[in-house]
Amino acid sequence: MFRKTLLAVAGALALIASPTLAQDGPLVTAEWVRDNLNNPKVRVLEVSVDPGVYERGHVPGAVNIRWHSDLVDTVKRDIVGKEQFQKFLREAGVGPDTTVVLYGDNNNWFAAWGAWIFESYGLGERTKLLDGGRKIWEAKGFQLDTQVPAYRPTDLVLADASPKTRARLADVLQVAEKKVDTKLVDIRSAPEYEGKIIAPENVKELAVRAGHVPGAVNFPWGQAANPDGTFKSKDELKKAFAALGIDGTKPIIVYCRIGERSSHTWFALAKILGYDVRNYDGSWTEYGNSVGVPVINLAGTVWQGK
Repeated sequence: MFRKTLLAVAGALALIASPTLAQDGPLVTAEWVRDNLNNPKVRVLEVSVDPGVYERGHVPGAVNIRWHSDLVDTVKRDIVGKEQFQKFLREAGVGPDTTVVLYGDNNNWFAAWGAWIFESYGLGERTKLLDGGRKIWEAKGFQLDTQVPAYRPTDLVLADASPKTRARLADVLQVAEKKVDTKLVDIRSAPEYEGKIIAPENVKELAVRAGHVPGAVNFPWGQAANPDGTFKSKDELKKAFAALGIDGTKPIIVYCRIGERSSHTWFALAKILGYDVRNYDGSWTEYGNSVGVPVINLAGTVWQGK
């Protein structure tokens, strides 16, 4: 009996000492990531906007995802194809039961884009964001590494990409023409939404028309984040969106300029609040260049924000 008691206590202590495989919800803390760096069931991937950030130092063991080649089709303007994405994930050591943690710079802009693509391919339930991304990891003084890891390839098999997470131009046009009862959220800056500018400062303009889709409300993506880069609380997010008439009772489509900033808002609405949301990755680059679509311009300009 005494021996059985000792074994039971030892087993309990081992469970306490071992890293937790999963943290409830779509977000994990920097501390959780630090404590799971050697967990074979966890794979950390960095998706940063700026080239060279990963190479200067990254979360130890993290695999680099180059958003402009690893998350997009390299021939046509589209998200990464199934075979290409599956090959990348296999080589990154992502298996059928791996918990994936994504993080990046700029408050997880493209990490959220990555999470949206992981969701599209059926991996959303075991894909999480490091809340606060690089910003909070560095602020806490946690270790950075410059070594590029190598993992044993897996036999991961992806499902086909689901259309449930993605909106197309035709879908948005139906909303603009009031043919369907769906909420539109434009998450660009107020000057972009109003039509004063087409793209953020120092970013190349890719559309010829300025303004927003009729019926869209404006929620600049940064309003979902705290100063340290973490997401605001669930209650704060729910209150902020409810003030704009977004309460989850109707389907939602979010958009920005090319789909990356809107992925951050998609994550807040879909993963944190649990609303029915699609991301329109064609966004203003596609809509603002399309012939025959209605545009609302509050700034009184028409052509290229002039």
